[in-house]
Amino acid sequence: MGFDVTLTINGERRVIPLEDARVTLLDLLRERLDLTGAKKGCDRGQCGACTVLVEGRRINSCLTLAISLDGANVTTIEGIARGDLLHPVQAAFIEHDGFQCGFCTPGQIMSAIGLIQEGQAGDDPERIREGMSGNLCRCGAYLGITDAILEAQANTSQKAGEAA
Repeated sequence: MGFDVTLTINGERRVIPLEDARVTLLDLLRERLDLTGAKKGCDRGQCGACTVLVEGRRINSCLTLAISLDGANVTTIEGIARGDLLHPVQAAFIEHDGFQCGFCTPGQIMSAIGLIQEGQAGDDPERIREGMSGNLCRCGAYLGITDAILEAQANTSQKAGEAA
């Protein structure tokens, strides 16, 4: 017996047949839809390499059953740039050397975007480190990551102030 799940992924509505209700969102993205930006690190929700946004909030896609998200909006790292224009968080990660090997970078960037959108980033480095504590970097690029988020948050706040 199969199931269909309807998801809007990076702005595109998709109806996806599932043979097994136990398929995680991470496996669906990587194995069925070839969206391989979210990484399978620990597969236990402890490293954050699989972080994506669902309805604008951060989740560990390795812990989330795809069928439980029927009707949801999912944003992956593949969906945040606009053509050649990088998302401000992506640009800030490059500017501040917020990555080394790059394995955790998609999850870090998606978590940072979620942190900012949730209004949890602020301008305090300690607050950012706490908010990002679910995303691990084996290379230790935490200083660059924190600086990148501070810059992206400042730019977002500045743009919001200009629009008001």
